[in-house]
Amino acid sequence: MADKVITCKDCNAEFIFNESEQAFYKEKGFDNEPQRCPDCRRARKQQRNNRNGGGRGGFGGGNRW
Repeated sequence: MADKVITCKDCNAEFIFNESEQAFYKEKGFDNEPQRCPDCRRARKQQRNNRNGGGRGGFGGGNRW
């Protein structure tokens, strides 16, 4: 496997999908390559977390006990 250059679908920046990342995706059974650069992936994940109340299950995050 060789490193791949992919263009982010959000910001159009090019990023490297390196061999170790490709091996990780294959090991996890992911069929598709990433479509977003690491920065856009982080931003998208943060948006999802904020929309869900900042934690698992939408309870505001963290332990409540």
